[in-house]
Amino acid sequence: MKYYFNKELKMGFEEVINKVTKALKEEGFGILTEIDIKDTLRKKLDIDFRNYKILGACNPPFAHKALLAEDKIGTMLPCNVIVQQIDANTVEVAAINPMASMMAVKNDNLNDIAEEITSKLKKAIDSL
Repeated sequence: MKYYFNKELKMGFEEVINKVTKALKEEGFGILTEIDIKDTLRKKLDIDFRNYKILGACNPPFAHKALLAEDKIGTMLPCNVIVQQIDANTVEVAAINPMASMMAVKNDNLNDIAEEITSKLKKAIDSL
């Protein structure tokens, strides 16, 4: 089992960010955090890096269910989605596979939640 789902798109970087945000919203996710790796590496290390953003996506009802089932699950929240420039014409979107990450957590109460979130994230990525 891969630890992520991904898809490559032939469009501009910011256009992909907008498209991903909309697709996630349609599946009940909001973006809690946005980390601009290119900007951070430039400021902290004076390194020129490709366009690369990490979006922290959260589906509040499912996050709440997961926290009730396993109080330490917050260490794995929110669900990270990356958007990175592969080349001048290609942008990749990849999202964490919650089913893969939940394998490390020995709590059967999380299985159904992880399956539903996996389905929603996969649907959002597939819709791009």
